[in-house]
Amino acid sequence: MRQLPVLALLLWGTVAGLDLASVLQGLLSRPLVCGSVAGVIIGDPVAGLSIGAALELFALDVLPVGASRYPDYGAATVAAVALGAWQPWGAALGPAVLLGLILAQLGGWSIVAQRRVTAWALRRAAPALDRGDPGVAVRLHLLGLATDLLRSVGLAGLGLLAVGAAARGPRFDMSTGHALTVVTVAGGFVALISGALRRAGTVRRIGWLAGGMALGALGLVVL
Repeated sequence: MRQLPVLALLLWGTVAGLDLASVLQGLLSRPLVCGSVAGVIIGDPVAGLSIGAALELFALDVLPVGASRYPDYGAATVAAVALGAWQPWGAALGPAVLLGLILAQLGGWSIVAQRRVTAWALRRAAPALDRGDPGVAVRLHLLGLATDLLRSVGLAGLGLLAVGAAARGPRFDMSTGHALTVVTVAGGFVALISGALRRAGTVRRIGWLAGGMALGALGLVVL
C-alpha cells in the first residue's frame, strides 16, 4: 500500500461528517461524492468511484431527518477508499465496502451519543431558554457544532487507524477478496431494490419501477 495523505483524508472525512446534518448539507457526505473526492486525494480516482458507488447502493435508502437513526457513510467511505486504493478491483472492493459498512454503523451510534449530549445540555439550559436568553441559545448551537466536529474527527481518525491496522495485518487472498466483493455488491443491489419497492408503495408505482429496471437490464445486455 502506498503512503496515504493522512491529514488530507482526515480533513475530508471530518467535512463529510459535518455535512451530514450540522453544516453545508451539500451532499458531500454521500458515498458516491465522498468516495470520488477521497480517490482523487489518494491518487486513485477509479477506486474512489467504484467503492463510493458500491456504498451508495446501501446508503440510498437512508434519509437523515428528524430523530431517525441512520448510519454515517461520510468518514466511513473515506476509510473504505483508503483501504481499497491501488489494489486489484475485484479483490479489494469487498473488504473495503465491508469496512465502510462497519464504520458507518459505528458512525450511526456516535450520532445517537452526540444527540444525548445535546439533549442533556438542553435540559440544563431549559430555565434560561424559557426566559428568552439569546446567549444560551447561541451557546447551545455552538455546543452542537463542537460535539459534531469532535464526533466527525473521531470517526475519520478511527477509520484511518483501521486502515493502518489492516495494512499491517494479513491480507485477504484473491479468492476470499473476490467472494467478499460478490457478496457486498449483491447485498448492495438487494438493499437498493428493497428500498425502492418499499418507497414505491402502490402497485402502479411498482409496475413503473419494474419496467424501468427491465429497460436498464436490456440496455446492459445490448451494450
